[in-house]
Amino acid sequence: MSSLTPALAVFLVSSIVSSAASSPAVSPPYAGTLHELPADILTAKDPTTLIEFTEQGKGTRVNFDRRKDKFSPCEVWLYRAVYKGGRVIEVQVNQEFNAAKARKQAERFASIIGQLPHCLRRDIDALWIHDGNKPMGGGNRSVTIHVAQADELEAKGRLEEVFLHEAAHTSLDGDHAKSVGWQAAQAKDKKFISNYARDFTVREDVAESFPAWFATRQRRSRMPSAVIKTIEKTIPARLAYFDSLKLEMTAP
Repeated sequence: MSSLTPALAVFLVSSIVSSAASSPAVSPPYAGTLHELPADILTAKDPTTLIEFTEQGKGTRVNFDRRKDKFSPCEVWLYRAVYKGGRVIEVQVNQEFNAAKARKQAERFASIIGQLPHCLRRDIDALWIHDGNKPMGGGNRSVTIHVAQADELEAKGRLEEVFLHEAAHTSLDGDHAKSVGWQAAQAKDKKFISNYARDFTVREDVAESFPAWFATRQRRSRMPSAVIKTIEKTIPARLAYFDSLKLEMTAP
């Protein structure tokens, strides 16, 4: 898309928005993909690419805690997670956990991050781990994790899936959420995979659509045929867009 002139890009985006606005409203098949797509897109039994995990002592890091709803300095336990292909992530665990519990949580989530496709780990520099039952978060080259909510998701078999969504925010949104190509795919589909994607089009559509793409392209054998049919009927242009990216699924 770099060959587009600014004027042409503005014209195309304006045309896309106009077309989408004039299209009849179609209700999405799901309220949100995390809770309604099958829970075995990723599972605890899937292999991880985590190859090295070491303690790095204590320190102070500025990170985000949803209980405070802001970025602030936090006293943390530090760990270094190394993945196949050389990706290194700093795992930061709030010192509200004692040393033993902190390491357990750090290893727990570092291992799950290793189950993600390589393209989603690409831009993750840090995991921010806190207690509390607050939503996960992606972006800012990090993933925010609240352990009490993670426990609830794990009990439902959906812990791994939340990271498909949040890591998509971290590693895909910046390049694609506002791109002309993605907006063209949205306009061509004229539908959204979920209410959440529809209601927060720029912020959530990529992160809601990527797990659906991953389910049909990488975990097709695990998916009921009705789910595959629904996804492919609802967002075919977005699926084709992801296909065209040739995203790295495994570490080099």
